Amino acid sequence: MRHVTITIDKQSVVVPENYTILQAAEKLGIHIPRLCYDPNLEIVASCRLCLVEIEGNPKLQTSCSMLVSDGMVVYTETKKVVDARKVILQLLLDNHPNDCLTCQKAGECLLQTYAYRYDVRFREHDGAYKEKYIDTTSPYILKDDSKCIVCGKCVRTCEQVSDRKVLTLANRGFDTRVVADANLTLEESSCVSCNRCVTVCPVGALLDKRTLGKSRIWDVNTTEFRCKVCEYGCDFEVLSRKDKNISVRAKAPSNGRPLCLKGRLTAEFLNIDEPETPYRKEKDKFVESSWKEALGLSDILEKMQKLDK
Repeated sequence: MRHVTITIDKQSVVVPENYTILQAAEKLGIHIPRLCYDPNLEIVASCRLCLVEIEGNPKLQTSCSMLVSDGMVVYTETKKVVDARKVILQLLLDNHPNDCLTCQKAGECLLQTYAYRYDVRFREHDGAYKEKYIDTTSPYILKDDSKCIVCGKCVRTCEQVSDRKVLTLANRGFDTRVVADANLTLEESSCVSCNRCVTVCPVGALLDKRTLGKSRIWDVNTTEFRCKVCEYGCDFEVLSRKDKNISVRAKAPSNGRPLCLKGRLTAEFLNIDEPETPYRKEKDKFVESSWKEALGLSDILEKMQKLDK
């Protein structure tokens, strides 16, 4: 692989020629804001927040999709770049609920992080707002369309698992929204509650329902747990507060790891001091379940009991 030398914010770096500007910037420790980018997902360059200025190029370019070239000179924080980012962030905030004080995503929300970084604030306006649609039908995932910034990350991560592909973008323009199957609720849909979508959502549009109200991210300690239910070994975080394990949440899938509900519930059962009641789906309805049924242990325990007699 041929390597090239580029300069970003007056710092030189040598990288492979198939690198993007964003990847090269990360090699230098320069964080370029991004909302739709994820190294494990297809690049779509839809949020435009990663715009940068390239010497000799009259237009700003998306750093997540623009490949490097030898001798390229890039600036990530010029006035032109910052002004463009402020406009994008303002448009997002103008159509976003102002409930950061109570949102479970506070402290981890990328929209909140970048709005603070560029001093962009909520403002009153007479324009349209997204319809406030909140799907609470799943015991595992809360979906709030009014907070969705339509980055598409949830759709792209869902479609990576061939037998899922539950989420899609519906409608156009201002009315674009993420829907499950043919615009069904999460309970009615073919969603398997793996939480892939939750792990990649940069805002509070998709939340882990079993962590709601239990803690804020700055108030907990986290320890990693690797699932051993199957050979993939998906990663989870165990959240603890005051020496008590209170919840488990999935970490973003990588290296082909699919995430699944059985692995999530196993992580809960093994790590949480007081695990909540599990649920399983029967046709298009969630019903309360026993732990042995939820973890698929009924036949194993029954045979163990027979052998122990």
